Amino acid sequence: MMRPGAKQYVVARPLYSEESFAEEHEKIYRQRKTIRDHVIQYFTCDTKRAKNAALSLLPIIGWLKSYQIKEWLLSDIVSGVSTGLVAVLQGLAYCLLASLPPWYGLFSAFFPVIIYFFLGTSRHISVGPFPVLCLMIGSVVTRLVPDEGPAAFNTSKFEGLTQDEQRVLVASSVTLLVGIMQLAMGLLQVGFVVMYLSDTLVSGFSTAAAIHILVSQLKFVLGLQVPGISGPFSILYTLEIIFNKITSTNVCDVVISLVIIVVVFIVKELNDRFKSKLPVPIPIEVIMTVIACGVSYGFDFKTRYGVDTVGFIPKGYEPPIAPNMDIIQETAMEAFPMAIVGFAVAFSVAKVYSIKHDYTIDGNQELIAFGVSNIFGASFRSFAVSTALSRSAVQESTGGKTQVAGLLSAIIVMIVTVAIGFLLDPLPKSVLGAVVVVNLKGMLMQFREVPYLWKKDKPDCMVWLATCTAAIFLGLDLGLAVGLGAELISVILRVQFPRCSVLANIAGTDIYKDRKDYISIYEPEGVKIFRIPSPIFFANIDFFRNKLVEAVGFSPLRVLRKRNKALRTIRKLLKKGDLQWTSRGFVNTSCKSAIMESDDGNDMEELDRPNDFKDLPVRIDWNAELPANIVVPRVELHSLILDFAAVSFLDISALKGLKTMLQELIRVEIDIYIVACDPYILEKLHDCSFFDDEVQPSIFFLTLHDAMLHILESHPEANKAHNEKILTTVTVHYPGGNMRSRDKSAPDQTKF
Repeated sequence: MMRPGAKQYVVARPLYSEESFAEEHEKIYRQRKTIRDHVIQYFTCDTKRAKNAALSLLPIIGWLKSYQIKEWLLSDIVSGVSTGLVAVLQGLAYCLLASLPPWYGLFSAFFPVIIYFFLGTSRHISVGPFPVLCLMIGSVVTRLVPDEGPAAFNTSKFEGLTQDEQRVLVASSVTLLVGIMQLAMGLLQVGFVVMYLSDTLVSGFSTAAAIHILVSQLKFVLGLQVPGISGPFSILYTLEIIFNKITSTNVCDVVISLVIIVVVFIVKELNDRFKSKLPVPIPIEVIMTVIACGVSYGFDFKTRYGVDTVGFIPKGYEPPIAPNMDIIQETAMEAFPMAIVGFAVAFSVAKVYSIKHDYTIDGNQELIAFGVSNIFGASFRSFAVSTALSRSAVQESTGGKTQVAGLLSAIIVMIVTVAIGFLLDPLPKSVLGAVVVVNLKGMLMQFREVPYLWKKDKPDCMVWLATCTAAIFLGLDLGLAVGLGAELISVILRVQFPRCSVLANIAGTDIYKDRKDYISIYEPEGVKIFRIPSPIFFANIDFFRNKLVEAVGFSPLRVLRKRNKALRTIRKLLKKGDLQWTSRGFVNTSCKSAIMESDDGNDMEELDRPNDFKDLPVRIDWNAELPANIVVPRVELHSLILDFAAVSFLDISALKGLKTMLQELIRVEIDIYIVACDPYILEKLHDCSFFDDEVQPSIFFLTLHDAMLHILESHPEANKAHNEKILTTVTVHYPGGNMRSRDKSAPDQTKF
């Protein structure tokens, strides 16, 4: 029954196989470029390419010439000042995660920002320290230069340096290596690597990083002296030390931290709730820092209560520093995940804002921008940078239009560094720790994704849990590797074991759906439609073979062997005279029943060959009663359709397995039809000599319905009672008589 008011279309066209369609419709020949052509094109230079290359490498040229001073400048100034104040505070706070003196965080909030201003393609992200990246750097720093005892890494460059100077050398050398890796990936145009870090993996990884950050800041919040520990299970060892020293907690630090956390949390919630009404978010971190600084100075917290403060902040910048090649060689394995994580986070945030504000960003250029920024920053004692989500949100929400706001934020940081940094001397480190902790809310709240993922996508949920658990207990670098491995296994399992299905016709239409899902379906007798929902390659060809055997209900190879043994038995009986051929068929001349041979494994190759009837008086009908009580499994199936609509590629191993599978089916007298095959797969089959006397190109049809109609036409006796149930003629009507045919004189009803 057709629903009332439903639009209809009717198509009348010839029934097409791939061969008949190719004969009737000439294809346009397209010459494909060879590798040599691509190389020549890549190295060919002209004025236009030179201009595009300059604009690509220096995106500032593109957006600066269209900069709207009257509309954008004031917004960028407001945004730059607001972001700069936050950048100062986060630079000091996040530097503690890297196990470096706080003021080096100001260097990381200045030098890389200047470079990104010229090379970056995002107009809204705020470049600078990122807590996860700082923590990864801190693990390397504390491994090579532990809090207690001599350096774990011997190099002549450490001679005469204090512990802080040694750590700065390690951080800057690692940062240089991170920058080189990012620059190399950008120049090699491999910005697509970030695609292998799914949102699920990044969420699990950042949640684990938030837990690491939280634990690392407990020593500042509680005012305890806890040595930095790196490596697997470092989080457990750190917690053990904290609990053992819990009785030494500085009450003043705890009170300061709790007040900061509560006030900042409440005001941030108010900012989120009333962001549409507030012209700019309330910079509560900056306000509380200023208040804490004043109170600490007025009541002399450092002397009276033993509070650990930021202390002396040197004015100005230090001279450039040369990297240490020994450190670079030692930390190569740890630098690579830093390069990937730093770029992945920055690119993800940049992509969000580019979509929101309707402009494009270039992943490869972003790699180049961050690579050069880190290389340049490392020379001036900066550590690896990315973008902090909260800081970028401030830059965008306060009206920032371009990276001019980022440049102005760097100027604010510079003013603090060269002029007023001394005002931060009495700032308690517990304030910085509290600021870091309260900004972890967003990452920690990602735990709420687990129930949703478990309900909607269990493999994704397992990737999240594996990544998070491994990153918590094994460390962030190994955790990322485990997460990538889990993600790869998840993809492999989905492709290797997809959900195959048997389709059926929706009665009265040319639509075919999974027969388990619908009631009003039509399945012609002796016909099966098997859908393969993924690429076919070496790892899943056996799985598809097993699923196909399950769908048809028998093993074609087993049936073929049984038939060949039956033929061998019939020949022996004819030769002995126990069986004779008459006009009425085979007649037994003996009362003995034939005993078929058992498999001995020696002649399997012969049994796998096609049935040979050349020396027999007649071709055997295997579904009829056989002479001498010979029993062979009956095969009611006469046609099998393989739906290749979702098969995007086919490798050589799968090609061989597919051909073997088709040959076995053809040899048991089943007609095979492959439908909706991608033209490039079909071309590959021709190139690889897939076709022979058994498997022929004529088995390929344009659509599933073409193949079905061909089968019904070839087997009318089996489907006579059901022919009226399947749609054989469809006509298309276009609204308003608009024709999609090239012949404008054609009527409204177009025939194909």
